[in-house]
Amino acid sequence: MQFGLASIFFFVVVGILVPLTMLTLGWLLRPSTPNAEKLTIYECGEIPTQQAWFNFNPRFYIVALIFLIFDVEVAFTYPVATVFKRWVQRGSGGLAFMELFVFIAILALGLAYVWRHGDLEWIRQARQDTLDKMDETDKPVHVEALPTGKKAA
Repeated sequence: MQFGLASIFFFVVVGILVPLTMLTLGWLLRPSTPNAEKLTIYECGEIPTQQAWFNFNPRFYIVALIFLIFDVEVAFTYPVATVFKRWVQRGSGGLAFMELFVFIAILALGLAYVWRHGDLEWIRQARQDTLDKMDETDKPVHVEALPTGKKAA
């Protein structure tokens, strides 16, 4: 038991010491040549034409996260599909099928939610729920129906 813990401790120590040693050696050996051009924003080798801080559309992140979730789904589903025939021969094919069905059903519910929420629309068109505003009584009031400068009653 102690040997197993000692080997884990050894790998943790090596895993910490090797990167620290490499970073320290790099800090000691590399030349220090400060330059104003090195402090500019890096844009794939191009000279920057404007500020780097600008509003970035968060829809890129949402679409990327949705893609990642369903990409991981395929990564988890593929191994089950490759050994499914063996499981059927052993008699546990029904259980494996139900587990896979529940997994895909949960992800399908997530897809339906994202689809209903409108996060899959790349260019959001003027939808009715974005044109409507809620007044104090929580009744939807169409924006175009109100005279300019007047508040809904």
